[in-house]
Amino acid sequence: MATLTTAQREFAERAESVAAEFAADAYTWHGDVPWENLERLAEADLYCPSVSEEYGGRGLSDLTAMLLTEAVGRECPDTGWFTYMQSMVAPRAIDLFGSESVKEEFLPAVTAGESFVSIAISEPEAGSDVGSMTTEVAEEDGELVCNGEKTWVGGVPFGDAAVTWVRFPEGLGSVVIPYDDPGVEIEEVYTNMAGYSQTHFTIDDVVVPETHVLTRGEEAFKEQLVSLNWERLGSSILTVAWAEAALERALSYASEREQFGQSINDFQGIEWKLAEMYRQVETAASLAYASATGAEGHERAPPRLQTSTAKLHCSQVAEDVVSEAVQIVGARAYQQGHPLEHLYRFARSRRIAAGTDEMQLNTIARALKERGLPAVSER
Repeated sequence: MATLTTAQREFAERAESVAAEFAADAYTWHGDVPWENLERLAEADLYCPSVSEEYGGRGLSDLTAMLLTEAVGRECPDTGWFTYMQSMVAPRAIDLFGSESVKEEFLPAVTAGESFVSIAISEPEAGSDVGSMTTEVAEEDGELVCNGEKTWVGGVPFGDAAVTWVRFPEGLGSVVIPYDDPGVEIEEVYTNMAGYSQTHFTIDDVVVPETHVLTRGEEAFKEQLVSLNWERLGSSILTVAWAEAALERALSYASEREQFGQSINDFQGIEWKLAEMYRQVETAASLAYASATGAEGHERAPPRLQTSTAKLHCSQVAEDVVSEAVQIVGARAYQQGHPLEHLYRFARSRRIAAGTDEMQLNTIARALKERGLPAVSER
C-alpha cells in the first residue's frame, strides 16, 4: 500500500513473518483460544500495538493495529479475530477512557497475550437499538450500583471482564464489569456458527468503583463512539484478511486442479472469477485503510460515514469472495473441516457483529442527509 510510512511497512513485514508461524495450526482451533499465538505476538512486541506503552502496548497508531490484524488474520482466521478484538475493541476503550487504576488492573495481562476483555452492548430486547438499553448504573448510598443483563457477549468463558455499555441517570455511558464479581451470573452460553461461545449474563447489584467508570455523561459518551468507529474499521480489515485467505486457497487449488486435460485456472470462467475476487478484495482493503488514514485516537476520529461504508462493504465482500472460493474448489470445500467451510462460517458473522448491515446503511443515510457528499478536499 503506497500510503504506508517506512515504519508501518516494516511493522507489517515483521507481522507477516511471525504470522507465517501460525499457518500450520490454522483452522484447527474449533472455538479454543490460540493463546500460544497471542503470546508469540506479544513476545515479538507486535500485539496490541495501539495500546499505550506503559501498559505493554507500543503506543502506535490504530492503523498499525489494522495492519497486524490483516497480516495475522490472513494466515490464521482465529488468531486474527483475537488480535482485532484485543487491539481495537474493549482494551482500546479502557486505554482511551479508563482511569490509571483500571488500566493497570486489566491491560498488562491483555497485552501479554494472557487475558481477554470483552465488549458487552447487546441486550435481549435491545440489540442494535442502543437507545433502548435498560442495564443501568444508579447511585445508592454513595455507591454506583449496576443492574441489568447483556447477551451475545464474546469471550466470557476465557475472559476477565467486559467493557459494558450502561445507562446512567444522565444518559448512556460505559463501565468495566469483572466476571468474578458475585453479582455477575452466567445465564446461558450459546455456540455460534464459527464455533465460539457467546454468553448471556445478568448483573445484580454489582458495585462499580469510580475507577471502573470509563465514560459518563453525554459528551463523554460521544467520545466512546470514537472507539466504536475503530471497531468498525478493525472488523473491516479482519474480513478483508479472511477474503484474502479464501482467494489464496482458490488460486492454489485452481493452479493444481486439472479437468478436461488442462489446469482449471486456464478456463476463462475461472480466470474471471479470480480477477473479480481480487478486485473486490483490493477495493475493500483500500476503502478500509483510506478511512483510517490520519485518524488517531482522540486527536481525529475516523468519520462515521466512511467507517460505516467500509464496514458494510468489507463484510459483504468477504462473504461474496469466500462463497466464490467455495464454488471454485467445489465439493471439497463444502465438507465440514475444510478451511473454506471454516472461513464461510466466520465471514457470515461480520454482517451481524460490530453493527449489522442494516445499521450501517442507516448510519450512512443519516450522515448523507445531515452533511451531503464529502467535499473533494475532505478525501
